[in-house]
Amino acid sequence: MARMHARRKGKSGSTRIVRKKHPEWSSLNPREVESRVIDLAKTGKSTSEIGTVLRDQYAVPDVKIATGKKVTRILENNGIKSELPEDLINLIRTALALRKHLETNKKDLKNKRNLQLTESKIRRIAKYYHSEERLPAGWKYSPKQAKLMFD
Repeated sequence: MARMHARRKGKSGSTRIVRKKHPEWSSLNPREVESRVIDLAKTGKSTSEIGTVLRDQYAVPDVKIATGKKVTRILENNGIKSELPEDLINLIRTALALRKHLETNKKDLKNKRNLQLTESKIRRIAKYYHSEERLPAGWKYSPKQAKLMFD
C-alpha cells in the first residue's frame, strides 16, 4: 500500500501468526483478561499500552482472540471511554510538538511541511470520526484549543 503523502511504497513488516482461538499456554482466561484491561485503564494507560502490557507481562498475544472483544469495546462496556480516539490524540500531540519546535526554529522548512501534513491527517481523521459519530458534533481541530487541552 502506498504512503498517504508520498508517492512510494512503505516498508514491509512482519506479519502476526493467524490464530483462531486463545492459546493454551496463555495463563489468563477471558474474564481475567477483561479485569486486567479495566485495571490498566484505570491506571491511565492508553489502549495500545494496555495491549503491550498484556502481551509482555501477562502472555496474552491478542486480546480480541482471548475475549472476543477489542480493548476499546471492553472499556466502552465498562463505562471507561476517552472523549477522543487514541490515534487522533497522538496526531494532535505530534502537531503540538512540531508547533513548539517551529516557534524556536522558524526557518525549519522540512518540519513546517511535516506540520502541514500532520494537520491534514488530523482533519481527515476528524472527518471520518464525525461520519462514524465518535466525535461530538461541534468538535473541530484548532491549534489553540489543542494546546489548552494537552498542555
